[in-house]
Amino acid sequence: MSIELSLLVPHVPSLCHEDQVPDFQQDMFIGMKQLGKEIQHLNPDAIVLVSCHWPSTFFHYVDSTPIHKGILTAVEAPDLIKDVPYQYPGDEELALELVKAGEEAGLPVKAVNDPYFVWDYGSVVPLRYLVPNGNIPVINLCVTLAASLEETYKWGQQIAKVLRQTDKRVVFVSSGALSHNLVRGRHNKPTVTEHAMDKQFIEFVMNKDYEAAYDMLPEYARFAKVESGGRHLAMLFSMIEEDFEPEFLAEGQSSGSWNALISFGKKAVVGAGVNSESEYAK
Repeated sequence: MSIELSLLVPHVPSLCHEDQVPDFQQDMFIGMKQLGKEIQHLNPDAIVLVSCHWPSTFFHYVDSTPIHKGILTAVEAPDLIKDVPYQYPGDEELALELVKAGEEAGLPVKAVNDPYFVWDYGSVVPLRYLVPNGNIPVINLCVTLAASLEETYKWGQQIAKVLRQTDKRVVFVSSGALSHNLVRGRHNKPTVTEHAMDKQFIEFVMNKDYEAAYDMLPEYARFAKVESGGRHLAMLFSMIEEDFEPEFLAEGQSSGSWNALISFGKKAVVGAGVNSESEYAK
């Protein structure tokens, strides 16, 4: 039927447990909770999520496992994310349709169907808010380091084509940060120069000048160390429908990175909890 909603969401480790979210990330916490309510109201048939913390070297992987179940301890941050259980249904049929579309487009796409495959925190953290009841099927996608932004965007186009033709209602989630030149100390913000690029990128997005936002990605990614080289953003741009309206919900820092919570949909998400001081909260 359609892509009902596309989202750019953060996955900062300190969001994993609600009672451990620091003050400077409360806007993101509240915005994620709000999006969870919106998704519950939409009741989509599936969620397709690309995570910057599932990096592959050469292939575009699609997780087609029928049931995603495991316990996550994040290798990168085992003090913040330890023994976190998760369980979500998968959608093997739709996942294999995505794989087929990628193969037909000449892209190196492979399915992963493995009940022992453990999810990364770029998947688990946002889904704890977006699908708290674990009742919506999820298909995970990796970011492929050997793929250029152009190839990643092309892969996204093939995914979007399938999602627009399916009889299912789908939410697409891009899980990742903007500037990502990490430093110690979760309270630290990006440098003035890095953050200026963040602001310009967000301004393009909020003005629906997606072509300009995409065009700035290569240099933006290089200078501000955008997470996954901006591949999750390239894929996001392929999912935004012409009549979608962007809604800015929240933003915040984490260890020198900058994170934005933005939804794209035909119906504006109620921005409850949006930081009223943000220049994008309108």
